Amino acid sequence: MRRHRPGLRVLRGFTLVELLVAIGLLALMAALSWRGLDGMTRSQAQMRQYSDEVYALQAGLAQWGADLDALVVQPNTASLDWDGRALRILRRSSVDPGAGPSVVAWSRRSVEGQGQWLRWQSPPLQTRGELQTAWQKAAQWAQSPTEDDRRREVQIAALDQWQIFYFRGDAWSNPLSSAGAAADAKPVTETATPDAVRLVLTLAPGQALAGTITRDWLRPTIGGGK
Repeated sequence: MRRHRPGLRVLRGFTLVELLVAIGLLALMAALSWRGLDGMTRSQAQMRQYSDEVYALQAGLAQWGADLDALVVQPNTASLDWDGRALRILRRSSVDPGAGPSVVAWSRRSVEGQGQWLRWQSPPLQTRGELQTAWQKAAQWAQSPTEDDRRREVQIAALDQWQIFYFRGDAWSNPLSSAGAAADAKPVTETATPDAVRLVLTLAPGQALAGTITRDWLRPTIGGGK
């Protein structure tokens, strides 16, 4: 029989059970760490998405106000019109003062099964004929856009519905109502332009901002008190 010498330590390795337990613990720790990292990545991606949505909406509202601020009023020429589907605006160029005006249109249309608030803009216009063509094209874009129209549109935010109101005669009214239609029947002059335009957006749920947003635009030439 073999005997151990006194003073010598017997080296003993891990048993199979101990190895299996250690491997199991390491696998559990790795899984928990992966879940934590995956959760952080998802949270960061969601925060970026929400930030992009808020920024896009803020930029859209700022552009909305800028379009109305740049409104061009010409005698016997439409410069602002709401037909229930699109708001069309004749605006001057913000880049080149010498360039002709452009027609801008805002509308809500279903894009890939979801309602979207959209903006469209024509190239600079030099003749009255070009202006009339772009004005009609803006109305057509809101209903059945062509591929060229789609390349000129910008998606702003997911939108359930929207409304437009004009402020005239110390009261808000729907431009499509009888009172609003009577006022809009006048020739387009400085006095026929509404004193203010109210935009009411009902944002689609499931995004960074939801619910109803109201934005009022006041004509810059209006004096104090309105």
